[in-house]
Amino acid sequence: MSEAIVKTNFSFPGQKNLYTGKVRDVYNIDDKLLIMVVTDRISAFDVVLPEGIPYKGQVLNQIASKFLDATSDIVPNWKLGSPDPMVTVGHKVDPFMVEMVIRGYLTGHIWREYKAGKRSVCGVELPDGMKEHQKFDRPVITPTTKAMEGHDEDISREEILELGLVPGPEYEQLEKFTYALFERGTRMAADKGLILVDTKYEFGRKDGKIYLIDEIHTPDSSRYFYSDGYEQRLANDEPQRQLSKEFVREWLIANGFQGKEGQRVPEMGRDIINRISKRYIELFERITGETFYPADDKNVPVRIERNILDFLTGIPL
Repeated sequence: MSEAIVKTNFSFPGQKNLYTGKVRDVYNIDDKLLIMVVTDRISAFDVVLPEGIPYKGQVLNQIASKFLDATSDIVPNWKLGSPDPMVTVGHKVDPFMVEMVIRGYLTGHIWREYKAGKRSVCGVELPDGMKEHQKFDRPVITPTTKAMEGHDEDISREEILELGLVPGPEYEQLEKFTYALFERGTRMAADKGLILVDTKYEFGRKDGKIYLIDEIHTPDSSRYFYSDGYEQRLANDEPQRQLSKEFVREWLIANGFQGKEGQRVPEMGRDIINRISKRYIELFERITGETFYPADDKNVPVRIERNILDFLTGIPL
């Protein structure tokens, strides 16, 4: 298996700065373009884990690229091209400082809040008597703050407007885009025998226009169940078969880590790394319906740099 790429440090023409996120290395080109290199780093509970996951960056980038293309009729997006399996180049957009999380099912974080007794999450009122993984009558939007460092925090629609994080008319548009994107993603997943359980979208503004940015419908930003057997498992209170990063979170929780102060990340051996890598590849093939072809892994940084430079020569700055 290929070695994981966990760090890049390129120098491109017109480069103004490099932002290193939890997973992505983002190069600012003359305040006009962003080059997003999706590394093999993996995060959970807002903590970057010590080991990378081979092929994860390629999987995330190629899924996001496919879904950006498949939803561009709903909302314009930042993508201009994907010159390398681990890279997307696009418009530099001023991001709104909220993430639009949308959930179709009582799963993950919202279930943990519900199980703890909360019946209002991000201003969304939840009925009594629901069970884990139960489908909502209508998808619910539970936004979070967009933290540059540390944890994202739950926030309500009312708090977003009160704090001026997004102006009212634009926030209403973000909600409309979020519902429409989720509906499209849900239909595409259903065609492949999957359920899109929840996901998040990020948006920004450029020249007065709203753009969809970052990644969409990847296993880092979304949760998928297999539709086959969903109802039976729900009725029997059994865990759902899922393709998502929740698999990683569950492994961490079982090994005593939830990102809380004083906790240490458990050692990630080769077996768990390979299992996570295979999960990412499995999701790629299920959600896209395509065979995953690992990119050339001989001197990957050189390959990435060459492909980006070739792409930039065709873009006037």
